[in-house]
Amino acid sequence: MAKPDPKRERLRRHGLLNPHPQRVQAPWFRSGEFFDAHDLVQTKYEMLRHVRVDGATKAQAAALFGLSRPTFYQAEAAFSREGLGGLLPRQRGPKGAHKLTPAVMTFIDDRRAREPSVSALTLTQEIAATWALTVHPRSIERALARKKKR
Repeated sequence: MAKPDPKRERLRRHGLLNPHPQRVQAPWFRSGEFFDAHDLVQTKYEMLRHVRVDGATKAQAAALFGLSRPTFYQAEAAFSREGLGGLLPRQRGPKGAHKLTPAVMTFIDDRRAREPSVSALTLTQEIAATWALTVHPRSIERALARKKKR
């Protein structure tokens, strides 16, 4: 059995592994010397460079590097905004329980102090009635578990 490649393992662990390295058709990635089709950041950077320096069209570059045109445009905007760091993958969506503000958590704590067995579903309904805020019961359960951990 082949020994796992430590670089690929690091790329995977950090979310930087290209899910489709076989789609990269750029000849300079095939030599295996310096360019690595498994490295998503390097692949995106080279795609952008191919347009800016080599004069390829955006569609040609996206196809050559096995990425979609929307991915090209996202990478281009991120690179213009943040430089090389903009090509690093980011977590999508809200970061944390943004609806469960300190006031809402105080409400939940007070409600649970009065009735410890109150369900998360009941709490969501009461939060909706009080604040006109839609919160998923699982969000409340996770917030309570985090609070309990502390």
